[in-house]
Amino acid sequence: MLLQVASLGAALMAMPQQPAAAAARPVPPRTAPLAAVATRARQAPKVDGRNDDGVWQGAPKISDFRQFQPRVDADPSFKTEFQVAYDERNLYAFVRMYDPHPDSIMHALSRRDVRGPSDQIKLIIDSYADKRTGFEFAVNPDGVKRDFAISNDGNEDDSWNGIWDVATAVDSLGWTAEFRIPLSQLRYSRAASHSFGFGIWRDIERYAERDSWPLWSPTRNGLVSQLGQLTGLTGITTARRLELTPYAVTKNVQRTLANGRFGRDQQLSAGGDLKFGITPNITLDGTINPDFGQVESDPAVLNLTAFETFLAERRPFFLEGTGLYQFELNCYIVVDCSTNEGLFYSRRIGRAPSLSGLYGDASTPTSTPIAAASKVTGRTHHGLSFGLLDAFTEKVEGVDSKTVEPRTNYAVLRAQQDLRGGEAGVSVIVTGVNRALDELSTPYLHRSAYTTGATFRNRFHNGEYELAGQLAASRVAGSPEAIDSTQQSAVHYYQQPGDKLQVDPTRTSLTGHAEQLKFGKYGGGITRFETSLLRQSAGFEVNDLGFLRRADVLDWSTWAALSWRDARWIYRWAQVNGNHWERWNTSGTRLENAVNFNGHLGLNNNWDVHLGSTFAGLTPSYCDRCTRGGPVLRQSRGIYPWGGVNTDSRRIVSGGMWVNLNYGDEGKSHGYSLGPYIKVRLSQRFQANIGPNISKDHDNTQWFGNFTDNAGVTHYTFAHLDQRVTSMSMRLNYTMTPDLTFEFYGQPFVATGTYRDVREVSANPGATSYDDRFRPYAPPADATLAFKSKSLRTNSVVRWEYRPGSTLFLVWTHGRFDDSNDKPGQSWMKDYKDLFKLHPENTFLIKAAYWLNR
Repeated sequence: MLLQVASLGAALMAMPQQPAAAAARPVPPRTAPLAAVATRARQAPKVDGRNDDGVWQGAPKISDFRQFQPRVDADPSFKTEFQVAYDERNLYAFVRMYDPHPDSIMHALSRRDVRGPSDQIKLIIDSYADKRTGFEFAVNPDGVKRDFAISNDGNEDDSWNGIWDVATAVDSLGWTAEFRIPLSQLRYSRAASHSFGFGIWRDIERYAERDSWPLWSPTRNGLVSQLGQLTGLTGITTARRLELTPYAVTKNVQRTLANGRFGRDQQLSAGGDLKFGITPNITLDGTINPDFGQVESDPAVLNLTAFETFLAERRPFFLEGTGLYQFELNCYIVVDCSTNEGLFYSRRIGRAPSLSGLYGDASTPTSTPIAAASKVTGRTHHGLSFGLLDAFTEKVEGVDSKTVEPRTNYAVLRAQQDLRGGEAGVSVIVTGVNRALDELSTPYLHRSAYTTGATFRNRFHNGEYELAGQLAASRVAGSPEAIDSTQQSAVHYYQQPGDKLQVDPTRTSLTGHAEQLKFGKYGGGITRFETSLLRQSAGFEVNDLGFLRRADVLDWSTWAALSWRDARWIYRWAQVNGNHWERWNTSGTRLENAVNFNGHLGLNNNWDVHLGSTFAGLTPSYCDRCTRGGPVLRQSRGIYPWGGVNTDSRRIVSGGMWVNLNYGDEGKSHGYSLGPYIKVRLSQRFQANIGPNISKDHDNTQWFGNFTDNAGVTHYTFAHLDQRVTSMSMRLNYTMTPDLTFEFYGQPFVATGTYRDVREVSANPGATSYDDRFRPYAPPADATLAFKSKSLRTNSVVRWEYRPGSTLFLVWTHGRFDDSNDKPGQSWMKDYKDLFKLHPENTFLIKAAYWLNR
């Protein structure tokens, strides 16, 4: 497909012209928040998008909205007006979005929680009035709902699905939205009267404009802390609430027969979810025999590193409320922490059986059944948030009833105490894993694993600056064989020669600790910065219930930015970042010294442009993981430029392109990655997203293997790897109604690689010259010099919410997999065609859930 793009000037002329508005005013310092008063409803209004109910005739109207995008604190293009009412069990809101051209209001019919290119109105409610947590309820003119739980003054959890009603209507004055939020969906302390944090955001999509009451300023730190107040709430319910969602699942799955043929099994199971409001601010969630068959499959990846691949959580029970349980590690920039490392990684619960490679076969389950899980969360009126999560997984057996995953209990206890009205706080966490090991699993798995941690934070100077720190400790226990394996794993590499660490094969436990201190400026003006110092001891081990790629590190990282959030000239917003980081291991070896510069620009035509580059190896640096437990290897300088562009997502056809390049090893290594994508709205109901990804790398320092000869000498070998990865993500969405949707996701994936020029590390792996770090090596005759991995994964899901909170899922999961290295050297198009010659694995599932509440 050839897409022709007009010049920037022509693109700007094609945009709808925004009405003239008053000039933006300087953002004032923080003052007492604006307040709205809720009116008591003698009779519940009918939720129909009309304001003809009695309560709306007398409830006060508020309309002093301000624009915050693309201009900060400017007059809105159109007036917005809202009213709030309540009764003992519900909160009501009626919002009128004036628009002189109702036919220009942008519509997008999509499934729940998916934002299309449409206008939107959103309520934000801080029911604890703690300036840290809250809930969001959004709707577009077609009645498509989105909702979020908020933690840490701005982290949005879109997995939270509340049970609430809304109705919309488009008329000659613009459009309206009428909300009914059951108080059972909110969390608040027991009291005679309440004041909630409250705000409303409006999106006028054709102008890419966002207005809010009260003004939300992007130059300040935080979301919930900038809300206004909703007062007048007296006599609201404190009754205990109970929600039950029983479900039944029938599943037709493939199984492998002894003769190599394939058969099918029909499975029937049942389970349920429970939500019990012990008090208005303490909730118990539980699940028995959960089934997550409706959840999308993990994407295919090729991992040739020493480190584990992170897989995002997709299961609703573990997604909801995750903000409370997060204890992040190696988080260097508070506004964009993307390492995914932490003390709690919920994918450990129900993981793939860890001993399948030893005692399993093709018929061994690919995941561990969760017998039951529960969590209790709450918050006191003194600002103490707490949570307790506990899960129990069943024993999984492989060939000849050998244990491939033992019975295991997982537990997490978390508490956070806010201070100074949410401007400061402290927190603690404790995690524990206990396994019922037998003689077959004892040599490989930890019998127990515990971690604990504590944090503090303090905002000051009008919330612009923050000082934060954390401490963490870990202890794992097991057999000498299991602890020896942990010491020599890629997370630790105690066996590495030349450092201060020594393997102790007699140990039955391993302990470690981690510390971090951060200071930064995150709001006010256009400047931002953060500097962080982090240390993790070599024995720090959290991977039984957490996620950590490596320990044994000392890191100093600094980030600075200039950020412009007011539209001017050709841009709506702009930001320039600079980063510098240095890393050592605890033995004093320098691992990294690099800088990164990047810039981002949001143009007035709603296109975004991104450009940046990393420059590594500013001073002599060494890799202590490349040889997989061998000597450290000097790293050559490298440059890693990247860039991307996104077009206007409001158009019928939109798309973008991401490009990553790399150059290193004195010119001997280089590669690129291309990630174009296109989004097409075939109709208001039907959208298609297609995103191919093509990467080609020539890596002259790819680890090949460690080989021990007859004399007991280990050879640490590397090779030149020519690698090609071609994949494509396809997503189709058809929305019949906001409650009845069809979604298809597919990903064909082909990765090929060929090794040549095998070498081993020389006697001088720290040599200045790249070539002097290696010497020739003849690999064993049975060494594999090429690989190919092919797969096709698809999910097709029909979702029908036939009544609030009650859903029916029809699911078809399809997969084809092959790791044999047949037909080397053929084109990726032929590899794709060969995917359809493989035997498919099909699973069909029907899941029905019914929501009950009292």
